[in-house]
Amino acid sequence: MTLDWISPAARVRNLPQYVFARLDELKTSARKQGIDLIDLGMGNPDGAAHGSVIAAAKKALDDPNIHGYPPFEGVGSFRRTVAEWYHRRYGVTLNPENEALPLMGSKEGLAHLAMAFLDPGDVVLVPNPAYPVHFRGPLIAGAEIHEMLLTAENDWVIDLSKIPEDVARRAKMLFFNYPSNPTGATAPREFYEEIVAFAHKYEIILVHDLCYAELAFDGYQPTSLLEIPGAKEIGVEFHTMSKTYNMAGWRIGFVVGNSQIIQGLRTLKTNLDYGIFAALQSAAETALNLPDSYVSEVQNRYKERRDFVIAGMAELGWNITKTKATMYLWIACPPGIGSTEFALKVLSETGVVLTPGNAFGTGGEGYVRMSLIADCDRLGEAIQRLKSAGITYDSFQ
Repeated sequence: MTLDWISPAARVRNLPQYVFARLDELKTSARKQGIDLIDLGMGNPDGAAHGSVIAAAKKALDDPNIHGYPPFEGVGSFRRTVAEWYHRRYGVTLNPENEALPLMGSKEGLAHLAMAFLDPGDVVLVPNPAYPVHFRGPLIAGAEIHEMLLTAENDWVIDLSKIPEDVARRAKMLFFNYPSNPTGATAPREFYEEIVAFAHKYEIILVHDLCYAELAFDGYQPTSLLEIPGAKEIGVEFHTMSKTYNMAGWRIGFVVGNSQIIQGLRTLKTNLDYGIFAALQSAAETALNLPDSYVSEVQNRYKERRDFVIAGMAELGWNITKTKATMYLWIACPPGIGSTEFALKVLSETGVVLTPGNAFGTGGEGYVRMSLIADCDRLGEAIQRLKSAGITYDSFQ
């Protein structure tokens, strides 16, 4: 029985359905029908975390002193490890006492940052397409979202010149993400310099989501926002242990940068949670101290999968851009079919799960995202299923 008077708040009622929740429903239905799914929908890395990371968590569990509430600002040794990692990777100096904050995954932190700083009616600049939490967080906070439409013609990089002057002057916050989910796009260092100057000019908080910091190939090294002079005065950068370190289910990440912004987020979180279990923070310290050879193995794994899929899809008529980073391929839908219809057709006829591009905003229409989260044997099976079903780039014309 449904009672009319039990109604969620408008901030929840007005949220569109979260695409990955809907995909889970569709996958459950398909499995009940006995379909062998090849799930390339979510960015959920395959395999376990490194053995030393697992061992560190097990060892920490034996310490009777860590089973209580952790400090709100995170364990000091983890914050110091984050600062050391940043200096090692980017040459950026951070004060671990007030410029680094552990999170229950970067998604949680991104959403709560919006709630900590945005009032109803505040203007937020968000790319379209984008990782959903970049616009869902501001929506929950009641902010007014100005979409920065990304295009293939501009290599999916934000064109700041397209933002109207009056919007820029009203804007309080700007979210961006390179290397990009969902497009896999990267931005040159010059773009970072431009966006920092833009934020200073209009007094805008910059929020950079660098969750694919180390999933880069062919000699490419992603830029940290905080490498840019003046960036730490007006911005923060989010990281996650989920992708590079295969710790998606562990739910741990961190944010670094401007101490005033981080303090605002910390203040909100002290009223909402008690922080991350200290054993997980100990494991994350171990992960950040893994040798560069581990990172190289991860990079080579995704590079091999990227090249394998691009070559296989080329045989079916697709010309897919070779991305420099991330664990995704951004694939144009065949002419004559929309992204949702195409993803559902592929799922129903082949059991291969892809994410429709419009799940990331209207700017993603006409594309699907494929996550490279299976080995080449399984990816080859997915391509063969498309071929057997007669699904090619030209099959809907």
